[in-house]
Amino acid sequence: MLRHQVLQLDAVVFTHEHKDHVAGLDDVRSYNFLQKRDMPIFATEAVQDRLKQEFSYAFDPKEYPGVPQLQLNTVQPGQAFMVGDIELLPIPVRHRDLEVMGYRVENFAYVTDTNYISEASQSLLKGLDILVLDALRIEPHHSHFTLSEALDMIEILQARKAYLIHISHLMGKHREISRTLPSHVQLAYDGLEVELEG
Repeated sequence: MLRHQVLQLDAVVFTHEHKDHVAGLDDVRSYNFLQKRDMPIFATEAVQDRLKQEFSYAFDPKEYPGVPQLQLNTVQPGQAFMVGDIELLPIPVRHRDLEVMGYRVENFAYVTDTNYISEASQSLLKGLDILVLDALRIEPHHSHFTLSEALDMIEILQARKAYLIHISHLMGKHREISRTLPSHVQLAYDGLEVELEG
């Protein structure tokens, strides 16, 4: 956020409760200060429960100066909600035994940490201009799509363009893997910006 000089943050939307996806919550304090308001947080009840455990000081009834100021909003699978004038549709996927929310915004979708997308959820991911999808590595993994599984899912969903995320160092070198990908699929990278029309 510092590197890219992001000076405004409208909300934080959580996919699931694993540490690598929630650890930065404390840093919204800077935005509380800059924007002079509580930060809207969108998460399922299970994720909210974990946040209350890991960041208990932010939810303590005894308000302590300087802790993150958060406004919790409950996400329900398949029930769209608004952040400002942007509608987000939460789409449930599986991360082994854990339910994770992917999110669709118009013809863009972000789906991380998954190795299974049901037919019902697949139907909500059709007609995408851009799909951002989990692809951990080439070898099989118990809770993430492999590269080949991700490419198969991109083909099923018929996304016009796809970016692969949550990539492990075990995937291989960016340049080498990129040469093997279809022209409409790319490995994502830190600092990548995607512009949505509309």
